[in-house]
Amino acid sequence: MEWKRNEAFPFHLERLTALSALGLVVFTFLDLLDFLLCYVYRFLDELLEKSPSRCYCGERNGEEGSLDEEISETLHERENIFRGKFSLGLRRDHKVKGGHGFKHGRWSDCCCESCISWQRKGEEKLHVVTNLPNQGTSGYENETSENVIFIHGFLSSSSFWAQTVFPQSTQRNFKLFAVDLLGFGRSPKPADCLYRLEDHTSMIEKSVIESYQLKSFHLVAHSMGCIIALNLAARYPDRVKSITLLAPPYCPSNGENASHNALNKLAEKKIWPPLAFGSAVMSWYEHVGRTVCLAFCRNHLIWERIVKLLTGKRGLHFFVTDMTKHTHHSAWHTMHNVICGGAKTQDKNLEIIKKAGISLKIIHGDKDQVVPTECSYNMKSSVPHAELQIMNGHDHNSTIVGRKKEFTRELEEFWLYASMSYVTREQ
Repeated sequence: MEWKRNEAFPFHLERLTALSALGLVVFTFLDLLDFLLCYVYRFLDELLEKSPSRCYCGERNGEEGSLDEEISETLHERENIFRGKFSLGLRRDHKVKGGHGFKHGRWSDCCCESCISWQRKGEEKLHVVTNLPNQGTSGYENETSENVIFIHGFLSSSSFWAQTVFPQSTQRNFKLFAVDLLGFGRSPKPADCLYRLEDHTSMIEKSVIESYQLKSFHLVAHSMGCIIALNLAARYPDRVKSITLLAPPYCPSNGENASHNALNKLAEKKIWPPLAFGSAVMSWYEHVGRTVCLAFCRNHLIWERIVKLLTGKRGLHFFVTDMTKHTHHSAWHTMHNVICGGAKTQDKNLEIIKKAGISLKIIHGDKDQVVPTECSYNMKSSVPHAELQIMNGHDHNSTIVGRKKEFTRELEEFWLYASMSYVTREQ
């Protein structure tokens, strides 16, 4: 039997080899750059800040005490071929203790009106967008209302839901609440917070569940927000009617390496596709990431004007503006302490949800380049009663943004079905 030669295979192999070689060079350069920037920012922070916070280039020490379980190991334990081999003798321990005391931002953060308005409000609450005629928190609840809490993903805000689902909903008895997570959008961005899963969850409790006195509610979350939604649901299994997760970044715990497994799975060091490369750079390199934020987030008003000038548009899509509505401190800690550190709690939370029989729906696009569909398949295996919907031809965002009306109708149908199941569950 004569085998036919496959001309495409050698080309594909050569391409992979070339990408691997290029990736090695690029990430070695980034290792060096991040190592050097560590000392540059250390000098500038000491010069410009009264009480500078340290970076995570050194090994974890005992100062974090009881917070160890809530802090991701990936903050300190990220491989860098230059770190450890060379040292200039500077201490690089982290002084932030956790919690959120609402300390003023850092010198490298933006100080425009929209970015610091939370500091003048004096309220330790998240920014919440609702579809209620009266934005007040009293006197709206009734027995027939269906309350829904929406949680956005990484580098996003409540606009993700307020400009997609909210305008499409026509049911009066659906009370919708979209939050800006701590450190994002118009919500507080304290510089003395570690942005742990606990911090995000407790702020949603305080700003929505307690403020609006919700006796029951549905949860809808996208991407990183799914981790927070699961943690919130595990706290209120008797109040949660349903959970809808879109592209959940779920990684099974697998023992002590849960955080590292999540980092390697969701932010693998590779230069292609571009989204994966950007995720790797911002997740592995603390100081390179801070430089990106210094250039774009601190000067976001300038960049927005440039984009408006180039496109000829007065208003920009929320995807463009949301990308810069955070500080490097809030994004860096949320990435590691929620997305990576949250991997240590997801199995436990899913077990609570499974035992409670909470209606769970998972939606994932098969073209998603940010969160692999494997994550949703693994979650389905952990919670067999969950409904899994893989959407052909859709990416990380188009499962929602690309079909707003259809998606909203599907949500409303699921909420009504889940509400009937909830009544049965409670009896």
